[in-house]
Amino acid sequence: MINDREDWTEMEHEKADIKKRMQYILNMRSVFNKEALFSDGTEYYRIPAEPKAGDTVTIKFRTQRNNVDSVYLVSQEQRVQMEICGTENGFDYYSAQVTIGADIFRYYFEIQYGWVTCYYNNQGVCMKHEGRMDFEIYPGFDTPKWAKGAVMYQIYVDRFLNGDPTNDVVTGEYHYIGDKSVQVEQWNKIPAVMGVREFYGGDLQGIMNKLDYLQDLGVEVIYLNPIFVSPSNHKYDCQDYDYVDPHYGRIVEDCNEGILLGDDDDNSHAWKYIKRVTDKKNLEASNELFAKLTAEIHRRGMKIILDGVFNHCGSFNKWMDKEKFYTKNKNYKSGAYISKDSPYNLYFKFLEDRWPDNNSFEGWWGFDTLPKLNYEGSKELCDYIIEVGKKWVSPPYNVDGWRLDVAADLGHSQEFNHEFWKKFRKAVKEANPEAIILAEHYGDANSWLQGDQWDTIMNYDGFMDPVTWFLTGVDKHSDNSNPGMRGDAGTFKLTMQYQMSRMQNQSLLVAMNELSNHDHSRFLTRTNRMVGRVGTAGTAAASQDIDEAIFKQGVVMQMTLPGAPTLYYGDEAGVCGWTDPDNRRTYPWGHENFEILEFYREAIAIHRQHKVFKTGSYKPLVEQRDLLCYGRFDMDNAAFMAINTSDTDKTVSIPTWTLGVEDGESFERLIETSREFYNCGRVKVVQENNIVTVTVKANSSVIYHK
Repeated sequence: MINDREDWTEMEHEKADIKKRMQYILNMRSVFNKEALFSDGTEYYRIPAEPKAGDTVTIKFRTQRNNVDSVYLVSQEQRVQMEICGTENGFDYYSAQVTIGADIFRYYFEIQYGWVTCYYNNQGVCMKHEGRMDFEIYPGFDTPKWAKGAVMYQIYVDRFLNGDPTNDVVTGEYHYIGDKSVQVEQWNKIPAVMGVREFYGGDLQGIMNKLDYLQDLGVEVIYLNPIFVSPSNHKYDCQDYDYVDPHYGRIVEDCNEGILLGDDDDNSHAWKYIKRVTDKKNLEASNELFAKLTAEIHRRGMKIILDGVFNHCGSFNKWMDKEKFYTKNKNYKSGAYISKDSPYNLYFKFLEDRWPDNNSFEGWWGFDTLPKLNYEGSKELCDYIIEVGKKWVSPPYNVDGWRLDVAADLGHSQEFNHEFWKKFRKAVKEANPEAIILAEHYGDANSWLQGDQWDTIMNYDGFMDPVTWFLTGVDKHSDNSNPGMRGDAGTFKLTMQYQMSRMQNQSLLVAMNELSNHDHSRFLTRTNRMVGRVGTAGTAAASQDIDEAIFKQGVVMQMTLPGAPTLYYGDEAGVCGWTDPDNRRTYPWGHENFEILEFYREAIAIHRQHKVFKTGSYKPLVEQRDLLCYGRFDMDNAAFMAINTSDTDKTVSIPTWTLGVEDGESFERLIETSREFYNCGRVKVVQENNIVTVTVKANSSVIYHK
């Protein structure tokens, strides 16, 4: 008994000793490094990145080397322990394989470190799992490879270049929205406040004439504002979806009479206009010219996107024919405005039975010049618009996709809109599998970006808004100011983190990242940080106190954040302007700001030369007041950007090790901006002790690449 007691005592001492040793080992263990944890939806962490139903997908997760006990891939139906598949640059890479079914596959990661358990999802590291932030895979959802990170260029056609003066709209050619059309004689004239009827003569031939310029600039995709027959210079009030406007195309049959003179505002006398836009010879010749343009764009290795305005048409539209342009032409059927028996009556929603000349149709947002299309009331209309979608992406035009105007406002209910866009996508993709479907949308677009409707969006919420607020402290319309938002890197980080989580990676990489466009003030004007519009501040104020240093910072962010950097014509030439119509000034040929132009050319070249900016992962690095640093990286390359919005130089230590860089490796500066100039001189910095230390000059930005 005594011996048994002595043996038991000795065993207890041994256990206690082992426990002490374990505690010692645990205490000596490296600290849990949550900053090393990483995964996303890129091709480096999800293989294939855009799987189809039935595919086996390899999902990867990164940790610091020898830093965690285990990693689990957790989905709705399973919890799979991941295995280390490789070790590189101080990181362990875990992987697991899953077979994707037909339904959405949602997953997150569970990481165990000793007694600590944490989770990783679209928002990064968290201590409590939130299902709404899970990673998602939508089987069969892929976006065109050519569009990922592609440099796009938006052209408002009437204001780009007049290549063919014979097709110009002439003064008094027709009456629209209270006055007659006006031919602007001076190319550099500032647009009038009610300038919807003012025409400068830009056309397709003008674009053709400047393809060398666009190609030299580095443009990969041309996006055209609407080009179909329409009475306005913006052409968001479509008259005929089947034809390019002859004022943009070719006029082979013209009328020497029919100009409205004096007080005459009767469009039945506008014979010149009627001849130009209804004669099939003019319409077909214009379509032929467009086919020639698209063929030449493709020959140069570029792409082209059209603007589809399908939520409403215009009061001049041949289906409505409010102005009676088509009623006496045997090639056209009677319009719904004229006759209750029109085959197009159900294309619109009339509130009263008062034909002929029924003006009680529903207008888009109440505008009587923009009849809302009544899709729920007419299957024929639905089928027709879907055929329009197919027509222009098919031979002989072979357009590479659609930008859809206010796409969520198509029908009278969201349920209908979702169903329509599913049909539209299916038809367009069958006609041209490589076509992109890009929608204008404000707010959360997640429900539209699930692989069965849109490919992506104009990235207002995830690019234009946060970049504008961070760099200028005003909104994208120059309507509101909040100076505290300028330089607020923390808010920028959180905003980007959330907005990026609402898009699948295949949508994010093709999202249209614009600093300016036809609906918002020019970004160069926003750099003056003034609040105003044409009616309050005047046109001259749009160019006052502009800050080119801020503008260059914006370009750096445009070329390095995830998405497709999209220039609005003239941004690269230093064009200013308040919100519509001032943002639609003509391109200043021969009067460009050549410093900005050359800077844009350099920045575009950097974006195109380094794959990491097109498809690499994104990671925030440093957020301080007035200082923002972020990185882009893949398995072979890494880059970091730093933006200083203050008036003093800032020295910052950047944790570049999180980009997969080892000590001793160097980064090379590709470009540096400042208030006075920009510098493309190559300067090297070396990572030491897991960081790179750089001095970011006042009001400057830098791009470094490994």
